Amino acid sequence: MQFQQLTYFVAVAETLHFTRAAEAVHVSQPSLSQQIRALESELGAELFSRARGNIALTDAGEALLPLARRILADAETARHEVQELVQLRSGRVRLGATPSLCTGLLPDVLRAFHDRHPGVRLLLEEGGSHDLVRQLARGALDLALVVLPLPAASPALTTVELLREDLVVVSAAGPAPGHGGHVRIADLEGAPLVMFRHGYNLRELTLAACRAEGFEPSFTVEGGEMDAVLGFVRAGLGIAVVPGMAANRAGPDLRRTPLAEPGLRRTIALAHRSDVAPPRAARELQRMLLEHGPEGG
Repeated sequence: MQFQQLTYFVAVAETLHFTRAAEAVHVSQPSLSQQIRALESELGAELFSRARGNIALTDAGEALLPLARRILADAETARHEVQELVQLRSGRVRLGATPSLCTGLLPDVLRAFHDRHPGVRLLLEEGGSHDLVRQLARGALDLALVVLPLPAASPALTTVELLREDLVVVSAAGPAPGHGGHVRIADLEGAPLVMFRHGYNLRELTLAACRAEGFEPSFTVEGGEMDAVLGFVRAGLGIAVVPGMAANRAGPDLRRTPLAEPGLRRTIALAHRSDVAPPRAARELQRMLLEHGPEGG
């Protein structure tokens, strides 16, 4: 079994078309078909059914696909690990983070990392924790900043707590709901809320807190990412519950009001696959994030 054969197999599995797969991996279609047949011969099983010209994965193909992706991802990681051994003068780090952390914690840390290692490329993937966990599992990311607890069906990941962050209420000009300089969760009942999209950790956390107080919150706008939510609040469409770091960077035109005790907090952790050590450049970034994390929290 060769890496090249696995690359061709994954290409066909993703396109379900031999010609398009050959174009994607820059080989002729006959060469690709020959390598697929050789792989099937070695494994002793057909990987694709080709009935009436329709291509579909067989049971054997379905079983091989996640393993092939993982093997290829590991091979790519190994290649970059070797490249990065020369004093961190080259290489890359593939980092995933939630949008709020991209605007809050990361700018200062990434600037310090780039100043120290200007030859290392920083590739950033924004997304919710669920999406980032999937990206880690398939080898598309080296590290990810995720919100704990992880989804119940998460793959084997190693997590290190980075910081615990208070959530606050942001509002445009005028007083926020509540009294005494704090907002209780109960004060949000009937208040116009700007709400994040489905699958966003902050949405689920806020909804759970409101339901624990016995009410369903009222949304004026929902479905945005962090920048959109802050923009809608700035435009006077409502208030929002956001992380403290994001609120601190939102600018002076937004009012920041803390939540009354016990408040709402989220736990941010650094995650990577348990079975693969991050490349050297990623480990260096991990070290800098862990050093910065408690201060940033």
